[in-house]
Amino acid sequence: MICSLLFAVSIVWAQEDALVYFNAKPNVTMALENPLTILTQEAIDRKNLRETTIDFRDVPVDESYISQIKNVEGITVLAKSKWFNAVHVQGTEAVINSLLNETFVDHIEFFDRNLNKSSSVAKDEKFSIESRRPNFEYGNATNQTEMINVDDLHSLGYTGEGVIIASLDTGFGRVNTMSGFQRIRDAGKILGTYDFYTRSSDVYIDDACCYHGTVTLSTMAGYFEGEYVGTAPDASYYLFRTDNYDLNETFTDTPIEETLWVEAAERADSLGVDIISSSLGFLKWSEARYNYSPSDLDGETSFITRGANMAYEKGMLVVNSAGNQGSEGLIVPADAENILTIGAVNSAGEYMNWSSQGNYLYQDFQKPDIVAQGWQSAVIHESDEVRVAHGTSYSSPIIAGAIACLWQADPTMTNAEIMQIVKQSASQYNSPDNLLGYGIPNFGLALSTLSTKKEDVNNFKIFPNPVYDNLQIAFPKNIEEANIELYSVLGERIFKKSITRNSRTIDLKTLLPGAYILNIQTFEQGLKTIKLLKK
Repeated sequence: MICSLLFAVSIVWAQEDALVYFNAKPNVTMALENPLTILTQEAIDRKNLRETTIDFRDVPVDESYISQIKNVEGITVLAKSKWFNAVHVQGTEAVINSLLNETFVDHIEFFDRNLNKSSSVAKDEKFSIESRRPNFEYGNATNQTEMINVDDLHSLGYTGEGVIIASLDTGFGRVNTMSGFQRIRDAGKILGTYDFYTRSSDVYIDDACCYHGTVTLSTMAGYFEGEYVGTAPDASYYLFRTDNYDLNETFTDTPIEETLWVEAAERADSLGVDIISSSLGFLKWSEARYNYSPSDLDGETSFITRGANMAYEKGMLVVNSAGNQGSEGLIVPADAENILTIGAVNSAGEYMNWSSQGNYLYQDFQKPDIVAQGWQSAVIHESDEVRVAHGTSYSSPIIAGAIACLWQADPTMTNAEIMQIVKQSASQYNSPDNLLGYGIPNFGLALSTLSTKKEDVNNFKIFPNPVYDNLQIAFPKNIEEANIELYSVLGERIFKKSITRNSRTIDLKTLLPGAYILNIQTFEQGLKTIKLLKK
């Protein structure tokens, strides 16, 4: 029995995890000329709105290459990445290296970095107000909501409507039955689910392994009338399981979880997701040879970090927990430069010493970025009760939900613009450190900054466009009032009214979806015509 066990263990140890990168994608030109064959219309619309290029990275990995890799004896293909044109494989070191003989293989990167011929990762050279005012009673969530002033946005009707969040986590047990999520279920706000481990749509596994995602999701989407409101109660959600870790740490972390995270991010992009909320990350593994050292947390070493930066390039905004490792440092992908890395404070806004710290020796950019309440965060437990929880796992989605509300106010803003506005609103923007980053954000102030940025000294501007409920009209300098008329594309006048600089929000929630023409008439400038899309 002992000998058999030792033999079995030795076989497991002989297996390596690696990324096999391909050197081409056939039919790229045809795919890019017909983007609906590789992306949803929602994804294309979002990219056009924010001027994000559809390119080589959006084209799927060639299936014939994957089939040939699968046919190699001793190789198991576990996942694939279209952004990096690669597959994640398992096998012995020798068998994996033999794949270099395939004409379509560019290079191989082992997760055990000691096995790589070079310590540097090969780079892909191809790309170098009349408004609806919800009467929310936040209950136990009041402190974490008011700390970042997202309640200011809610009061103006910005509750995440029209913004899509992909939640990447360990699973979402009981979300399909809990009363704390009934509001988003009834409204059809869960747009889709996928378990990248089992390759199935069932993420509602009722087991200890799969409640972490349930609890983190509650900080954004949970709702009990008079008792609890998440930060984005009207956003839409995709629920993706990419991690096999549970709250009791009975399962082990393996490198496949990095690749599955990237695969989920790619799917999110293809579905038109705006924000990735991730309360996941890695620093120490079950096998020490995969561990990350402080010098590895440089924003470019780990595969998952490179994937997070790629998500930014594709126009999404990644919000990721900093980790609970204190002075040991950040988890990956929290070291990615182009994401929002979220640390934790207590209810009084004081740093929690277990919240992962940045390190200026290895990150030549600010980390963490901002913080929110992560000690005694109010959550909806899998028991369907409001309880408290501790960790950056909860401070991070609190921020992700708030960003959804801010982005709703102007969907034309880019991810870079939204991130900068949020950072500038934070409590110590002028004196950041590696504990709190730029500090506690003020989303009320961020909304004011966003509105100010839309002001133009010469022209009227409208936002959001497309509009869901409330249309804001930004006045040019020295103009105080205007007459507006809304017409259908067939020329039928819908309404006519006068507005002023101090009363410039138009309630359009009863307007039918479709395209319209908005005329703005002033004495100073005459007639201005703007095309408006109602969703």
